[in-house]
Amino acid sequence: MDEMTQLRELRADAPVPAAAALAPGRERLTDAIAGNGGRRTLALRLRLRLTPMLRDWRVASLGAVVAVTAAALVLTQVVGVQAPDPTSPATVVGDLDLTSPAAALNRAADHLERQEVPPEPRSDQWIYIREVDRQQEQQWEELPEEVRKKIPMSYSPDRWVPYDDKAAESDESDTDYRTARESYRIAAALPEDPEALLARLREVFPTGSGPDGAPEAKDEHSFRALSVLLESYPIPPDALARIYRAMATVGGVKVTGHLIRDASGREVIAVTRKYDRSESRREILLDPVDYSYAGTRDVVTKTHKVPTPKGRPTMVQKRGEVLIDIARTHAAVVDAKGEKP
Repeated sequence: MDEMTQLRELRADAPVPAAAALAPGRERLTDAIAGNGGRRTLALRLRLRLTPMLRDWRVASLGAVVAVTAAALVLTQVVGVQAPDPTSPATVVGDLDLTSPAAALNRAADHLERQEVPPEPRSDQWIYIREVDRQQEQQWEELPEEVRKKIPMSYSPDRWVPYDDKAAESDESDTDYRTARESYRIAAALPEDPEALLARLREVFPTGSGPDGAPEAKDEHSFRALSVLLESYPIPPDALARIYRAMATVGGVKVTGHLIRDASGREVIAVTRKYDRSESRREILLDPVDYSYAGTRDVVTKTHKVPTPKGRPTMVQKRGEVLIDIARTHAAVVDAKGEKP
């Protein structure tokens, strides 16, 4: 797990991080996010998939970073959406059909099934990812210098993860985290039948219970499991085709009828599903040219008040507010950490 993924997952609303104050801070954040996908979503967004060297740092520094970024939960305004430009690459390709999830995702699958399947990465290779996250960048810039000096990391949109990470594979504390190699092989082994494929992913990425909230309903569970796997890189194109065909069958899934602008300014496809127990939706973003995974967003679907602990100001989330907005602009297999394609 790279350092910036750790920082990205530290978007929160909590009090000054004295040891005794951390508990009510966590409670406040949990209650605030309860209107945005429930405790399960909170756990997924805040979970730190730390390398062994950084696990002890988590306990000492989590509260400090959370407190400084207390106002960052709802930072952004609506990202402008536009109809596709007739001169854009997506339109020139002529393969887009955004009339329904089945039309869009089956068209994407048809394209991917025609692609050559590259060899699996070697165990000594690395995965390079570059992501644009304006919220994370702003949060980092707003951190006081004295706080930055105490954090063993710095802001960067670039990250590298080892393809073969045996230590992470043996860590069973995070039921949603899989290494790049694990994800590749899970995807490659998925069955053709959409129902069987979704059942397999629900098994691989189990639903929450206890502190993670009530178990998700079948369709919400399926969509989350799909989104978790799609964040991995690489995924063989034929496996990605099966994933998209299965996604089109999940109840409640929609596709925005026009391309939207992601955090990097690109026009992308948005495949969406509203959270069952909140007034917001998750969006999986796809590149309209090669249909690769292009990022994710969480968007408020209805203006509403978010419950907060007694004595805390009431929070209001407005329809159209973008709570999470991450654009993946580059992904590649490289031979060494620090290398860029």
